[in-house]
Amino acid sequence: MGRAYQNRKESMAKTSDQKAKVYSKYSREIYVCAKSGGAELESNLALSGLIERAKKDQVPGHVIDKALEKAQGGGGEDFELARYEGFGPGSAMVIIECLTDNPNRTFGDVRNCFTKTKCKIGTPGSVSHMFDHSAILVFAGDDEEAVLEALLMADVDVTDIEAEDGNISVFAPHTEYAKAKQALLDNLEGIEFEIDEIQFVPKMTKTIDSEDDRALFEKFLGMLDDVDDVQNVYHDIDA
Repeated sequence: MGRAYQNRKESMAKTSDQKAKVYSKYSREIYVCAKSGGAELESNLALSGLIERAKKDQVPGHVIDKALEKAQGGGGEDFELARYEGFGPGSAMVIIECLTDNPNRTFGDVRNCFTKTKCKIGTPGSVSHMFDHSAILVFAGDDEEAVLEALLMADVDVTDIEAEDGNISVFAPHTEYAKAKQALLDNLEGIEFEIDEIQFVPKMTKTIDSEDDRALFEKFLGMLDDVDDVQNVYHDIDA
């Protein structure tokens, strides 16, 4: 799969004045993850990985704790996952993941990003068939065989394993995420994940040669970043 996945997921924050937006997005995702899978980190590995990511992005502890408390308290917002697909500027294939309490509003906001950059939102499945929905676990190490053995012993359906620059990257279908992560934690002492996520990874990538299209693509990503309900944006354009 190469290292393309590292550039496919748009950063939630690039400047300090976006911190509030980052906190809000993590808070919403932590709340949803804890509400659906429980707030115990030992049994909810997705939540554990999400909180570790939040800490790396310098989300304050009180923001994390408040989201967990809200999830345990019952009631609260009723967010649901909304996923949109389409072709952005430069024929970019794009997948947009949202958490929303008002799907009609969110669809309108996302569609507006397409129409204002002269693009068109697609139907479900219009581009996702060109992406792999993958669990990605990256950690320090170089013993590829030991990692593969641990995963196979746990009956994990591994897609690919790469060893490069002192790191090992494990790819598995998104449905194997919890099993793969638990197998690594059980068999590799002191393991710390640099990347612990489920992403849409493009099967092929391309570049945008036109400066005008490149500028329009950057505008498109910026508009999506301004939509409060947007959590993740995946695309097939090389950075």
